[in-house]
Amino acid sequence: MRLPAWILAAFLTLAASAPTALYSAETPSAVLEQSMSETLDIWRDGRYENLFERLAHRGKTSREAFVKKMQGARMRPACCWQKMEHFKVLNEKKTEATVYVKLGLDGSLDGTSSSTREFKLTHEGGVWKMQLADIFSLAGLSGKKTRNAKGKKHGAL
Repeated sequence: MRLPAWILAAFLTLAASAPTALYSAETPSAVLEQSMSETLDIWRDGRYENLFERLAHRGKTSREAFVKKMQGARMRPACCWQKMEHFKVLNEKKTEATVYVKLGLDGSLDGTSSSTREFKLTHEGGVWKMQLADIFSLAGLSGKKTRNAKGKKHGAL
């Protein structure tokens, strides 16, 4: 049985493009890095409502309280190559990942600073999300309320 020329040509074209398709697919590490980078860009741009949607484990924090708190924060991600350096995936499962990365931060009293540590990411709704507590920590904010000596609540900075 002899195949028609058009079927043979289609098969050869598909076979020739298969290795390219394999190499062009993004690696899991690249997907995690891209997702984290996009989240940091949203934060740097001051789009706090969008940032809230990109975060996991928000607890009882409302969108309004989050936006207000973030508007008062001094720290924010640095731009460009300083934003993320030495990105490394330590552990990845279907819905959770742990990465180790150096993040550049603007807004400190002495100029640009950085934070090098592990971050946990959660896969929700087709997106890898950073933790709200990590954003508060990087921004120099605390997610907890503290009490002064008279028992009154106030936000910790």
